[in-house]
Amino acid sequence: MIERIAIVGAGESGTGAAILAKAKGYDVFVSDQGPIKDKYKAELTAAGIPFEEGKHTEEQICMASLVIKSPGIPDKAEIIKKIKAAGITIIDEIEFASRYIDGKIIAITGTNGKTTTTLLTYHLLQSAGHKVALAGNVGFSLARQITTEKFDWYVLEMSSYQLDGTCDFSPAIGVLLNITPDHLDRYEYSMQKYVDSKFQLIRNMKVPNHFIYYTDDVVISAELKKREIAAKQVAVSLQRDKAAPAYYDGSVMRFDLGEHFSIAQEDTTLKGPHNLINTMAAVSAAYLAGVSVPAIRAGLKTFKNAPHRLEAVATINGVDFVNDSKATNVDSVVYALGSYDKPLVWIAGGVDKGNDYGLIEDAVRQKVRALICLGKDNEKLKKAFGNVVPVIQETQSVPELVKMALQEAKPGDVVLLSPACASFDLFRNYEDRGDQFRKAVLDLKKEVEG
Repeated sequence: MIERIAIVGAGESGTGAAILAKAKGYDVFVSDQGPIKDKYKAELTAAGIPFEEGKHTEEQICMASLVIKSPGIPDKAEIIKKIKAAGITIIDEIEFASRYIDGKIIAITGTNGKTTTTLLTYHLLQSAGHKVALAGNVGFSLARQITTEKFDWYVLEMSSYQLDGTCDFSPAIGVLLNITPDHLDRYEYSMQKYVDSKFQLIRNMKVPNHFIYYTDDVVISAELKKREIAAKQVAVSLQRDKAAPAYYDGSVMRFDLGEHFSIAQEDTTLKGPHNLINTMAAVSAAYLAGVSVPAIRAGLKTFKNAPHRLEAVATINGVDFVNDSKATNVDSVVYALGSYDKPLVWIAGGVDKGNDYGLIEDAVRQKVRALICLGKDNEKLKKAFGNVVPVIQETQSVPELVKMALQEAKPGDVVLLSPACASFDLFRNYEDRGDQFRKAVLDLKKEVEG
């Protein structure tokens, strides 16, 4: 009898999992509580995979012996409770797909910086001529790519939600960048449960697998003292006294990964202290994956980061406009503020996620000339920085925002959109917020420069 797999959630990961499961001979059924995008419906139809949208039919789903769940669906969802009550195993698309991989996986996680590190690692391997795929939270789903082509390496960005759905997953190289409070509503407001989720990355790893981690992170370093790590550890540090295999000595990044070499940050396309961490982690992963030092150096010079991450948009009247819309928590803003020595006009606001603005009060006092609040409710921001920043303004209009910012700035200043908040009060998502900001800046540049 053919084994039945039910897939709950029909986005990129769910559709990819369905296509892989069908290719492997399973009886597949796909269910989504909401509408399914036309492109995914077309793919499922073409593959002969039955699906439903706008509902979950419990009888159809609970006939399965295995359920693959979209990472965005929480365990408290009613259908997930019913699946668990039926005693059916639930896994994530990446867990399922990894069972059919011939190549090796580099898996990258962390509260902040994982997209940049994942893209850079992928770029270093690809530009060096390795046959490599990009998947997880970026690119196409891992399951889809396994179905269509074989690769030597798969570089995955993995969220805590995706890690929650793993059980046998074991990457050849695992990277943990940092752990700071985020998504705690998903983890019953328990920081330890969130930490445990991140450490799922290395649960099954052992020598010769490598575990790359940022040793200066207080949460990671404390957790490592409580755990037995079977993989070979590669620490990354911004402090030369840590004797880490990858560290920053105040002027260059130094590596001892089988051979000694150093790289200056100005020889890369990334700036800021957080990108020193991201770069050292990516370089370490690429080197351990077999990329030569000359190829790493060449790749670092040609890397282009994803949008909305300290993205230089334009310069108007000597004022630089920077789009860091991805900075949706205070820890991300810490990195952004630390990336600039010039005076700042800081744009922040949106849906507050329980932020502790005390973490950035000193940096804001030293660097920020003016704060412009972009959100429906800016009272918490205004209260936090009312006695810290000389000028505070607010608006809900992006075109008005950039004009206000240019008026407050002086030549040589930086206008920095680094919101510290989610975007859902005024925008569809952080990309929409960043895209609108970029367009408004470019429109203003045309207007000013004629």
